[in-house]
Amino acid sequence: MNLLIKSATIVDPNSSFNQQVADILIKNGTITEIAKDIKADVTVFDATGKYVSPGFLDLNCNIGELGLESKENLQTGTAAAAAGGFTGIALMPNTQPPVHSKAEVEYLLNRAKGNLVDVYPLGTLSHKREGKDLAEMYDMYLSGAKAFTDGNRPVQDAGLMERALLYTKGFEATVFSYPEDTAIAGKAKVNEGEMSTLLGMKGIPSLAEELMIARDLYPAEYTNSKIHFSTISTARSVELIKEAKKKGLKVTCDVAAHHLVLTDDVLAGFDSLYKVKPPLRTHKDVKALITGLKDGTIDAIVSQHTPHEIEFKDVEFEVAEFGIISFQTTFALALKAGLSVDLIVQKLAVNPRAILDLEQATIKADQKANLVVFDTTTAWKYTKENNKSKSYNSPYIGETLKGQVLLSCNNNHLFKSNLS
Repeated sequence: MNLLIKSATIVDPNSSFNQQVADILIKNGTITEIAKDIKADVTVFDATGKYVSPGFLDLNCNIGELGLESKENLQTGTAAAAAGGFTGIALMPNTQPPVHSKAEVEYLLNRAKGNLVDVYPLGTLSHKREGKDLAEMYDMYLSGAKAFTDGNRPVQDAGLMERALLYTKGFEATVFSYPEDTAIAGKAKVNEGEMSTLLGMKGIPSLAEELMIARDLYPAEYTNSKIHFSTISTARSVELIKEAKKKGLKVTCDVAAHHLVLTDDVLAGFDSLYKVKPPLRTHKDVKALITGLKDGTIDAIVSQHTPHEIEFKDVEFEVAEFGIISFQTTFALALKAGLSVDLIVQKLAVNPRAILDLEQATIKADQKANLVVFDTTTAWKYTKENNKSKSYNSPYIGETLKGQVLLSCNNNHLFKSNLS
């Protein structure tokens, strides 16, 4: 792949060209030159007024392989990821079978070879995600698993969490915790508050999330191990993690993009497309999450891409599955939340790689071209036709969004948007 990107504003804190307008020449998938005015007999992409940054990396997404390919497979999932600017994705092990041994890790890595999007399988923390016995974490780590989590099943056994943290410390891996106390959350479907009362539905109190964060911070401190909290959603959660960071704990966290722009007010119409977990919270929580991103408490933004067949979403709210597809809307939602370009790049590209202990994708000469070109002003309509996912469970299909990914480049492959 040979390409000349003209007059792009480079946003990369690890590059000496950060905040400069320059041309970027890519030959055979490698950045060969960055300068003010490059002449070359290759395809030219005019990026005047646009931005280029390292490719985004998603720390929380679901793709159906293994076993749930009717929801999404690696081909459609990585196509949607590339269209959203993601050149790397960390796959949750919420599959059938779950990714709980080196066989599943190696299968996914082999299936993903040669793709524009780098795939990083996350191994399960417990065998079969049952929350009883530790999985074969070291074997999975040697095969390429980058972190360990039971995905959307919170670990209820504090002893198991403590043993997992202690065990992974031996090879410096990170444990991802989905914070929810199921004894408190129960089978509720929405946030506990005014809206749940109005809807006549039992709610999930913020305490269910906050109590689990408080609990997991203790064994993380006791073992001096790395812990990452996935998709926090409440104001108090932000406070707890901020306090832990001040104490010097090895703690990081992320937030799903939709939790930055949506509140439980949108549930007034019982639209199951807005049914997510953790549930949409309140305006106070949204404000605290955005503040947490800006002050550095929250390290990353994730898509939490969760595809479902129509029969699991186009049903009554109570029985619908949790989750929305979101690879192609994450960047636009981050802009909608009022975040600056610099901050978005930090939370979508730089910090996620640091959390997984990956080499940074850097925009400089003699480096592999792992980058995304985007603008912040162009409006585009998200439709079933330009949706790259196999599933359609997004409340934003049919909506006009501002902020568009124009190019994604990685592994000598190029995605170019055809959005009008």
